[in-house]
Amino acid sequence: MKRYPEYKESCAKWIGEIPRYWEVKRLKYIADLNMGQSPPSEEYNSDQIGTPFLQGNAEFGSHHPTPKIYCPTAKKHANPGDILVSVRAPVGAINIANQEYGIGRGLCAIRPRTNQFERRYVKYLLEVVRTELHVVSTGSTYEAVTVDEVSNLTCVVPPLSKQCTIANFLDQKTEKIDELVRIKERQIELLQEQRTALINQVVTKGLDPNAEMKPSGVEWIGEIPKHWTITRLKYVSNIPVTYGLNIETDKYTTEGIRLIRITDIDESGALRQKGVYLSENYVPQEQVLNSYDLLLSRSGATVGKSYLHLEKGEYTSAGYLVRFNFDDYWTSKFIYYVTLSRFYRNWLEQQIIISTIQNVNGEKYSNFQLAIPVHQEQKQIVDFLDHKTQQIDELIDAEQRKIELLKEYRQSLISEAVTGKIDVRNKV
Repeated sequence: MKRYPEYKESCAKWIGEIPRYWEVKRLKYIADLNMGQSPPSEEYNSDQIGTPFLQGNAEFGSHHPTPKIYCPTAKKHANPGDILVSVRAPVGAINIANQEYGIGRGLCAIRPRTNQFERRYVKYLLEVVRTELHVVSTGSTYEAVTVDEVSNLTCVVPPLSKQCTIANFLDQKTEKIDELVRIKERQIELLQEQRTALINQVVTKGLDPNAEMKPSGVEWIGEIPKHWTITRLKYVSNIPVTYGLNIETDKYTTEGIRLIRITDIDESGALRQKGVYLSENYVPQEQVLNSYDLLLSRSGATVGKSYLHLEKGEYTSAGYLVRFNFDDYWTSKFIYYVTLSRFYRNWLEQQIIISTIQNVNGEKYSNFQLAIPVHQEQKQIVDFLDHKTQQIDELIDAEQRKIELLKEYRQSLISEAVTGKIDVRNKV
């Protein structure tokens, strides 16, 4: 794509040259900023009394916010069309107000001044210049920036007519890219559903489609091969269910025995590389993990999440995880696959409904019922699932890489358009 006919220095190193008749200004000279303020928490309600209230970027949607609470005494407001910028972690998240909102201190509402700034252009521009906020953000508990730091953002300002042209160009291009991303994300969802369905089928029905079946006696399992056994997790485990360590964060160190927390386990069930450690003085020997330990999350939004411990070295686990141990790799991996099945998720949902909170304690896990084949069949099933799930995971990874490339292209296109590196005047 061609460049503009003439350029000049912008005096901003990260921007470089800009078209000759464009300007560079601070955000405060072309827009009004309104930093949020949070009323006392007892003034919030979920009964739709008062103004929809946004506490921070947690309510941001793909295009507009989705308010969860209301507040009749909100002092700071965002108007329809205002650009909402998160000033607390993650700093720089952006959304558009599609109605009036009360806003908390985690947000700043930006209102471009009439006849100076095209709102859509500003939104695209902020997606680029917000990187300046990442440089100046500070904080020990969470990163944050001040209203002054937001107001001093460096903005590239073309003539108003050019802003409209650039916004129209980017609307067209980004919508096409976003649609491709949505298609790829749906493909990933379908592959994940295929993966779960495959695991569910094999850990409840086996690999032989002609095997004689019998009722399992467990509603969420259904029929199982006649030679399989229904048992409870506690009867397969070599140890009674064991809770992890409840230990204060000030005991964390950078060496010693690695402490596995639920946040250290990624969505694929793998252990993240970076973590925290404990001195061996705080870890009783019985709390040191063994090979083939299975860890299960017992509380919160991650309830049911599983991790099979195969790492070398000394590890222990944190209090929101419960632990079981099995004879060998094949049994451990078979039961790990069970925790990835649909019937396991159905069982978890039943336990949560019964308890009314998202909590499945060690006793409930101990009494979880599953179907167990003979050891040789466990090995065959694990080998089969290892192979098949790897194939599906590779397809998912390939689609994820395509999404990342599309997003990188989207960001590059926006950056080049709003800083004048490409001339889009004849592209709309």
